Amino acid sequence: MSDLFSAGSDTEDDRDEEAGPGGSSGRGAGSIERPRSPLAVRMRPRTVDEVVGQQHLLQPGSPLRLLAAGGQATGPAGPSSLMLWGPPGTGKTTLAHVIARGPGRKFVELSAITAGVKDVRRVMDEALTARDLHRTTTVLFLDEIHRFNKAQQDALLPGVENRWVVLVAATTENPSFSVVSPLLSRSLLLTLKPLTTEDIEGLLQRAVTDERGLAGRVEVTDEALEHLVRLAAGDARRGLTALEAAAGVAWGEAENPGEEGPVRVELSHAERAMDRAALRYDRAGDQHYDIASAFIKSMRGSDVDAALHYMARMLEAGEDPRFVARRIVISASEDVGMADPSALQTAVAAAQAVQLIGMPEARLVLAQAVVHIATAPKSNAAHDAINAAVADVRAGRGQGVPAHLRDAHYRGAQQLGHGKGYIYSHDAPHGIAKQQYPPDDLVGRNYYEPTGNGVEREISARLERLRKIIRGE
Repeated sequence: MSDLFSAGSDTEDDRDEEAGPGGSSGRGAGSIERPRSPLAVRMRPRTVDEVVGQQHLLQPGSPLRLLAAGGQATGPAGPSSLMLWGPPGTGKTTLAHVIARGPGRKFVELSAITAGVKDVRRVMDEALTARDLHRTTTVLFLDEIHRFNKAQQDALLPGVENRWVVLVAATTENPSFSVVSPLLSRSLLLTLKPLTTEDIEGLLQRAVTDERGLAGRVEVTDEALEHLVRLAAGDARRGLTALEAAAGVAWGEAENPGEEGPVRVELSHAERAMDRAALRYDRAGDQHYDIASAFIKSMRGSDVDAALHYMARMLEAGEDPRFVARRIVISASEDVGMADPSALQTAVAAAQAVQLIGMPEARLVLAQAVVHIATAPKSNAAHDAINAAVADVRAGRGQGVPAHLRDAHYRGAQQLGHGKGYIYSHDAPHGIAKQQYPPDDLVGRNYYEPTGNGVEREISARLERLRKIIRGE
């Protein structure tokens, strides 16, 4: 039986017709077989027209298409270096290789994880020599540029500014925060979008039939294809890897693979190959903030199902449950407030419980708190009230304290008039006295304006009566 993951050659001319879907040559036992490149590498597009997705960047006359054809990104006077920002598997490396295939191009690849300033300077020196002596443009693909520190990024500036190289830098982090301004201003920033379900499905179907891929040696059922597309989660590389693994499982189970037509890849093969979807989540990056923001806004918007979904994504990706608990506590006051005062009690209790029991059981407590917050009546009146009060303080309003409210317990305070005329509230009818409490310039100023939602419906009526008594209206 042929081995799925080895081959005699990567070239079409040397490929044996009896090879497995991974390219095993099926040669004699004494032959030496070289491992073949992964399916994701073999299926990498060679031209712009083969690129899957990102059509918003590949329209006729677009900077990226012009650069791939050998021109400048934005014309003769425009920047020729690119900053590609997008999630994993959306084609950043692919686009760099396509650009490098343009006429008179030399491709050099560095990873910010392993490369240093000396490596960058070496590439720049070689690029300058190639340009001046051989009229060759060096395309420098720098992966994970956000991992470069400021000094390392600054080392790129001379080559980019003088066009010794065409820099194609890839990052999964927001370049506005992770790339130095001088380098960013000298590059064209292109944002890559996650691939759609249709993009991934089309790519996998092409990989099944393409000579560079599985060359028709397998056929994938609709159920298996749907499972693989779902597991890819918009990541082309992961989708192709899953397809290759599923084909390997099916090929290994077949009695006479390749002798009776294509091997059938069933749902069971796909499930055994990859049984869990990739979670895009970086605890220090954009996904952290985007998903946390969606989580908070879903609770605020009373969509309990969406809120539970986003919380599950955070927890499954390894987010600290204490971070989630803190967001819930904040939302209990900011978004629910006095419309349901018990929401804060639930949120605080959940935060304490997380400290006591930890994961995975803590997710049950957090889920209860999320359900309470999301389904509770909403009011941001307390939030608006403190913000209005702070705004007045920062504007210099509210000078001093009325004399009758000042501390009168120390020696000499009475001579200053402190406490004179103060009415002890419990001595007044209903425990409420007519009396001035705010500074003179804030008399009559209302900060808290309760809504008609939940408990605040009752508070609103009571507050109106309280203010009339206290202010003597």
